[in-house]
Amino acid sequence: MEGRAPSVVGMALATRTARPPSLIGSVWRSTVGKKAVMAVTGLVMLAYLVAHMLGNLKVFFGAGEFNAYGHWIRTIGTPFLHREWFLWLARVVLGSSVVLHGVAAYQLSRRDLAARPARYAHRRRRASYATRTMRWGGVILGLFVVWHILDFTTLTVNPHAVEGRPYENLVASFGRWYVDVFYIAAMLALGLHIRHGFWSAAQTLGAGTPRRDRALKAVANGLAALLTCGFIAVPIGVMTGVVS
Repeated sequence: MEGRAPSVVGMALATRTARPPSLIGSVWRSTVGKKAVMAVTGLVMLAYLVAHMLGNLKVFFGAGEFNAYGHWIRTIGTPFLHREWFLWLARVVLGSSVVLHGVAAYQLSRRDLAARPARYAHRRRRASYATRTMRWGGVILGLFVVWHILDFTTLTVNPHAVEGRPYENLVASFGRWYVDVFYIAAMLALGLHIRHGFWSAAQTLGAGTPRRDRALKAVANGLAALLTCGFIAVPIGVMTGVVS
């Protein structure tokens, strides 16, 4: 009995080899990969926060030094780099880290919810206070970043802002009580985020061991307290008249 000749489409499907998934795609799609992305981008943002806090504290040394600092960060790398090129490069790296961190956190959250048994969907998962507030803290920090850019970078929401006068713009911004309240609340959320996030990043990247856990927890608590107090000191300085 003579068989039916295979169609051209069928032969093409039979002989075509499936394209192997890319390494980056495979890592991103995995839960471990997303956690690693969150850990690495979190450390990038942490390094930026430390540098940013140290720069902010220069406000206590007067308008001349703080304005000079504001000019310096726009001229880093010159004359090899054009004015503000380094600043824009840092913004791209930081912005990419924020986006990747947020997307990975959201997707992991959705994956976690989907993995729960249906009969337990109405129950709240037992977790530490910091863990339960990580998601809401992330939302608060996201809104704060938008406000912070509009306030100090584009000068859109600061009616008394003057281009090229960062000290005066900072004093004018923190001269409004509602800005101080929002800023301090965001920094408290940042402290909880750092405390839990640093510990999680250390575990994800394999730095955590039974012998190191106590030291890592101490570093996480210390960083959270240092950054929270360092950032909050600036609006408090303006409110109390120390910075004016």
